[in-house]
Amino acid sequence: MASLDNHILMALGHYRSLVSQHFQCPVLAYAGPIHPAVLSAYVVAVEAIVAQSKSTDVQGRICILLATPGGVVEAVEKMVEVTRHHFTEVLFVVPTAAMSAGTIFCMSGDKIFMDYTSSLGPIDPQVPLENGNLVPALGYIDKVNELIEKSANNKLTDAELLMLQRLDLATLRRYEQARDLSVSLLKQWLVKYKFKDWATHSITNPGAPVTQIEKEQRAEQIAKDLSDNNRWHSHGRMIGIQTLTDGLKLKIEDYTNDSVLRQNLRIYSELLAEHAERQQSAFMLHYQ
Repeated sequence: MASLDNHILMALGHYRSLVSQHFQCPVLAYAGPIHPAVLSAYVVAVEAIVAQSKSTDVQGRICILLATPGGVVEAVEKMVEVTRHHFTEVLFVVPTAAMSAGTIFCMSGDKIFMDYTSSLGPIDPQVPLENGNLVPALGYIDKVNELIEKSANNKLTDAELLMLQRLDLATLRRYEQARDLSVSLLKQWLVKYKFKDWATHSITNPGAPVTQIEKEQRAEQIAKDLSDNNRWHSHGRMIGIQTLTDGLKLKIEDYTNDSVLRQNLRIYSELLAEHAERQQSAFMLHYQ
């Protein structure tokens, strides 16, 4: 079995090298949920890549290949701070899906690369319960608001009244803070990184310069749309590239027609997932 693991690691290194050559920068692959417990390993990975980059001609840029069901937004904030401390240009590649907190993470990049099978998700932050399990915050908040509205209209059932009376206000406030932080970070990072090179309009009023206010307004609208549970209806809703570009007006780099890159990324991401499963690891970082 050790021999098989060694062959998998060799294959992972090979495909990581091919992806690195395509983007002309180091590659850091992350697969699994985003949680504060992974932060120390993430710091080690980024610092190792920085040390490797000093011996090459390519510095200042990193490509993060991301596959995640989501996680804790506070962990994302720290990961962005660590990454941006070392790199001025960050590219995100999503071969499969980067959901929830993973979507927020992608919005801190200068560019996001996806193909027609890739997905991002609604920015519904996950909050840890006392037992350590993660639950989507927006669903909890939406249900509470629904009960409050029914109460105001005298339509609350006895069972719903009992649920409302048992409501933990501290928990509700924690969920609201997670929601507000997610929206705030997404808006901040879109303007600072994703929109930094957006100088002129291409569709509405072509050629006209884009103002700082317009960047902030576009970022706010994207944040509002992605956090709208009434629009997506599900924490696990997979939002494809067409909806992101046409519906949300978010620029995505589409590599659908690059068959070589698509194949390399697909094999690389599948190998990462299989290796993590074989190792019974909750997450996988691959960078060397």
